[in-house]
This record gives sequence, C-alpha cells and structure tokens, in this order.
Amino acid sequence: MVPRALLIADVPWLLYRSYFALPKSIVGAGGEPVNALLGTVNAILSFYEGRLPAPGPRGVVACMGAEQADYRVALYPAYHAHREPMPPELAAQWERAPALLESFGWTYATSDELEADDVMYSYAREEDASGGRALLLTGDRDLYGAVSERVAVAELRGGGTHGEIGPQQVRERYGVEPAQVADFIALRGDPSDGLPGAPGVGAKTAAALLREHGSLEALLSAAGADAHPGDADAAAVRASVVMRPRVAAALRENAQLLREFKRIAILQRIEVERPADRDPDYAHGAETARALGMSRLAERLGRLATA
Repeated sequence: MVPRALLIADVPWLLYRSYFALPKSIVGAGGEPVNALLGTVNAILSFYEGRLPAPGPRGVVACMGAEQADYRVALYPAYHAHREPMPPELAAQWERAPALLESFGWTYATSDELEADDVMYSYAREEDASGGRALLLTGDRDLYGAVSERVAVAELRGGGTHGEIGPQQVRERYGVEPAQVADFIALRGDPSDGLPGAPGVGAKTAAALLREHGSLEALLSAAGADAHPGDADAAAVRASVVMRPRVAAALRENAQLLREFKRIAILQRIEVERPADRDPDYAHGAETARALGMSRLAERLGRLATA
C-alpha cells in the first residue's frame, strides 16, 4: 500500500490562481470577494475526496513567505521587479488565509526572510529524510528541483483529478535531472522571476548542454569562462558538438551573471519540524468559513464533519 503523503501547499500560488480563475461575485458576509480563499481551500480539500490513485494526505502544511528574499534581489535587482502590485481585493483575502487554513488543523508555515518555495522545499526535504512521502501542491516549476523518489509535485487536472510529477516526469519535461533544475533555470531563464538566462540559449539547448556537461560550472569551464582572453577561441573550438562557438561566447560573456542566476534559483533549506499525522478538522473549518460568510463551504464542511 502506498503510504500517505504530506501535502505541502503553495498558498501564494493557490490564492493568485483562485483569485483570477473564480468570479469576484463570490463574496462573504460583508460583500467582499472570498473567491481566492474558497479556491485555495477547495484545491486542498480535493486531495481528501477519494478521486486519487493514492490515499489522502497524512497532513497538510500551508506555506507562505516573503514576496522576495532580499539576498536574491541583491544578486539581481530585476528579480520580481516586473510583477504587478497585488490587487486590494486579493490582499484582503491574503490576510485572512492563515487563520482559515489553521482552523482545519493544518500546519501554517511561513518565513519573513525566505519565500514560500524555500519553506516548501524545507518540509519536503525533512519528510524525505524521515522516510516519508511529500506531495508539493504548486504551479512553480522551481520546485521540480525538490523532486526525488519520495517527493513529487502535484499536478491539478480537470474534473477534480490529480497527477504526480516525479523524477521521470521532470526528465521528460525539462530534459534534465531534478538536481540540475537550478542550473537549467540559470541557463534558460525564468520569466516568472524576471531572470533572462543566457542570451540565445533556449530550453532545448540548456538541457542538452547540461546532459553533456553535468552542471553550470562545468559548462562555463568548458566554454573558457575562466581562461585567459587569448585562449577563448581555442576553448570554443574544443567545446562539444552541442556548445557552438556562439553559445560558448554567450556563456563566457555572462558567466558571473549566470552564476548569480543559479544562486537565485537554488532553494534554501531552513530548520522545520516534521508534522504529526492529522486529518482535517472539518467542524472547526466550518465555523471559520461561516464567520467569513462562506455559507456554502460551511455547509459542505458541516456534512463532512458528521459523515
């Protein structure tokens, strides 16, 4: 039997996703939108509804964090700079999210210095090291770097079904190993974070280069990034079939920036405590939902509490 996984939820991603996907006409007691809160709770609850090939979660960790880690902005000031300000209607729901999620007995975890991705990564590594299974509920592909034989990324599909992205699926989608994801992001770039990557290097080329050279640092060395300027052309000639002279030149000219991109992409581990097994407290969740004016959700949770 497949052991129950710890579900680690990317709350910022769920809130944003739900806010823009669900009608703003879904309002609470005071007439304010609660669509982001409803969508977030429903996404997490769907893992308990018996439509999965695996048993429901052994518990939930709801993760939040800083909008951006200061050290990442220091490395590259344009990091996250392109993002639009949070809509006020979403910001109001953002503030209410922790109390609602905690009312279900779920672990709420955040960090003032690091981002939600880092908090999620930390719980995933702790679960892995303890011999458990972790399922990361997120749309952020940075967390493909956390995937292992015991850690997968949950894929939300239509009709209330879910899939899992494990090591093989990462290889199929990115063409690299999970341990190479930070190197891949540095090379290819990440538009969602404002990282441009290496000029002229797309996803296929980045993957091919990493498959051949193993890491960004080995790749930069092969391109002659640390060679004497007079030896640069010779380094390009010695480069692999994949690394054309044009690509080698782009890597040499942007070597320090690419190293900084990788440092930004590497997920940070903080000290966390492995949560105990705990099923949802539907009754308390119903009370909180009712207080927020989410009557239909409260009714549904009330039925689950007495089932």
